[in-house]
Amino acid sequence: MRYCKRCLYPENAKPTIILDEEGICSGCRYHESRSKVDVDWDERWDMLVELAEEAKAMARERGNSHDCIIPVGGGKDSHYQVWLAKYKLGLNPLLVFFNHGLNTPAGLANLRNLVDKSGCDLVQYVAGQDSVRKLTKYMLETCGDITWHYHAGIQTFPFQVAVSRNIPLIIWGEHGFAELTGLVTLEDFVEHTRWKRKEHDMRGFEPEDLVGKGGITQHDIGPYVFPEDEDIGRVGVRGIYLSNFINWNGKSQGEFMIDKWQFETVSYERDRSICLYSKIEDHANEVHDYLKYLKFGYGRGTDDASHEIRHGRMTREEGLKVVQRYDARTPRVLDYYCDFMGITKEQFYAYVEPMRDLSIWEKNDKGIWSTKDSVLNHPIGEAEEKARVAQSDDRCFSEKNRHLYFNPDNPPVQKENIDYSEFPAKPRSI
Repeated sequence: MRYCKRCLYPENAKPTIILDEEGICSGCRYHESRSKVDVDWDERWDMLVELAEEAKAMARERGNSHDCIIPVGGGKDSHYQVWLAKYKLGLNPLLVFFNHGLNTPAGLANLRNLVDKSGCDLVQYVAGQDSVRKLTKYMLETCGDITWHYHAGIQTFPFQVAVSRNIPLIIWGEHGFAELTGLVTLEDFVEHTRWKRKEHDMRGFEPEDLVGKGGITQHDIGPYVFPEDEDIGRVGVRGIYLSNFINWNGKSQGEFMIDKWQFETVSYERDRSICLYSKIEDHANEVHDYLKYLKFGYGRGTDDASHEIRHGRMTREEGLKVVQRYDARTPRVLDYYCDFMGITKEQFYAYVEPMRDLSIWEKNDKGIWSTKDSVLNHPIGEAEEKARVAQSDDRCFSEKNRHLYFNPDNPPVQKENIDYSEFPAKPRSI
């Protein structure tokens, strides 16, 4: 297996990643492109302001009280998107929360904080646990994804609200796949599309494909059915990504919202991530990420380390320690989700077995799976040294960042509120 000479991603990373002639991956090249001098961020900001003014004018013409929709989940990105829209662009956003039922206490507490601090209206759809159970089990069996309904809901329900309320603009944060693997570039100015939603967020499935399978009925798929093209066209709905218009930096934006609106991090060690401020609202994410490891041989440790290496906040050596600590770790909540779906752990692993990437996994004559290779097996040589980025003074494991990244040698100060300080053994629905 080949690995990026700069970050730690393998060549089988998903979605598609490309290693160039220097052995640098497309995700690193995308990150590099964001700091090029020919990206005129002032011009892009002016374009965003113009879009906001158009949205306000359309709201007035239509008699709408809201001029845009912001999908929220209670994370640091949600906080920043809402603050930017309301206080920098002068918009009156309608917040839309697809509640998938598998939340962390920290996520729900932060969502309440967001609504309180922003003063914005919120529309919420709470997915029923009976439907969630059926969808979770069937999609685990079918494509190895227990959070399909979450991604399908957050990528669909805001469009249903936009059509029903005649609101044409939906504002998303960053294009995540661009940041991870360089799926698109800044020059593309990509917007949200129905195709992207289906092929990447929903594993190639439309909800109608699921009816009659695994006990799933028409009733179960309601929040995942995308509006008809004619309705989208009538309202003129479009979804834009803020990362196309501003120099997106999740860490600095998260720190800003901690200070500005008291967004809270967690203070317990997570099973598969060093990060204490990002993606802390989805309780099922630990198993979702573990499934990625079981299929492709890398996990959130690689994601975290690669992201920080690109920003110069972590060296390759530090990143390798993160991968070693987290990538292969079994999440503590695996038993809970097996019970939730009504299966055994043996069945869980049996469902995943045919989805393992045989370019990285192999099975011995005793039926035990192991990885053929790992980035940990590759020494740092001349190519890796040449590919290093300039190191920032903002170090992940500094005292300053103690509350943002888990460091076993200097763990964060424990918070008083148990929603943020205690590992949640079970999710919360509402």
